[in-house]
Amino acid sequence: MDQRPGRNTTRAAAVILLTLGCLYVLRPFLAAILFAAAVVISSWPLYLRLRLRMRGRRTLAALTMTLTLTLLVVIPLALVAWNLADNAAAAFDELRRLGAGDLHPPPWIRGLPLVGEQLATYLDELLASRDRMMDLARRLAEPARHYLVAGGIVLGTGVVQMALAAFVSFFFYRDGEALKAVIDGAVRRIMNEEAGAVMDTVANTVRGVMYGLLGTALAQALVAAIGFAIAGVPAVLLLSVLVFVSSLIPVGPPVIWGGAAVWLFAQGSTGWGIFMLVWGFFGISSVDNVVRPMLISHGSSLPFLLTLLGVLGGVIAFGFVGLFIGPTLLAVGYSLMSGWTHTRNPIVKQDGEGT
Repeated sequence: MDQRPGRNTTRAAAVILLTLGCLYVLRPFLAAILFAAAVVISSWPLYLRLRLRMRGRRTLAALTMTLTLTLLVVIPLALVAWNLADNAAAAFDELRRLGAGDLHPPPWIRGLPLVGEQLATYLDELLASRDRMMDLARRLAEPARHYLVAGGIVLGTGVVQMALAAFVSFFFYRDGEALKAVIDGAVRRIMNEEAGAVMDTVANTVRGVMYGLLGTALAQALVAAIGFAIAGVPAVLLLSVLVFVSSLIPVGPPVIWGGAAVWLFAQGSTGWGIFMLVWGFFGISSVDNVVRPMLISHGSSLPFLLTLLGVLGGVIAFGFVGLFIGPTLLAVGYSLMSGWTHTRNPIVKQDGEGT
């Protein structure tokens, strides 16, 4: 009697259990590992060129790439977390100082169409009554504290995850070719002749999505920083990083530059407020339509729904780095499903054609 089917089943069960056990052990570090893998795959051609210039010294080239990642991502993120704490404390001090004085709503509120008169009257009554102000402050204090603490935890966790991802990326760079050989062998055992196409699809999709996400976010943040600095908006670094993060969410940056424009109007700087609106609409938000197609040479953006679900689900599942991991994982899955069902793949372009 042939024992091979039973032996193969036992071997497959053992492999599955071993894989699940490894994933369980690595679960606390899974987000950092996935992010490091996405960054390394995206920057692998750059690493190869750097290693060639360093005469094949893998360790030195990997260390250089890791330090670059730390300088460009981890340190700025840590500085922003520190800056956010300082600005939050300063904001509460400013609110406390204003609460002790004679407050009136800014004149521009009364000029708002339809609701301006009613809103200005309500604010006049609210600011004239210290008891009503204190009652409103008490009702808003707890939710505000909750969101500030939650945001601080997410940002602090993001700094730790980024630092761990930078550490892991060093070994991925240095030993990347050996790891790729192992993964290629495993995929070939599972998928046979389709293994090469699957690996190419995954690599191209990861590069396309990461280039699109990070490149567009960075470009929008730089353009926003220039606009904030010209208009005299405070906390330029913090707001620019918020634009960087919010650019990963559809229709995110207008919330930031729109808020900056409202602040300028409230300060009586009508001209600068109009400038901020024009700069935000034609400068910051237009970057997405210009830069993203230029950066993504092998793929296009995910559909709107998958992008939104990828960002939100990624944050819930992985924390801050889930902003990048979520859309990337969905893009890879979407590409593979398109290939397996023999439908036209909207993520990986063929022969340089767009979708």
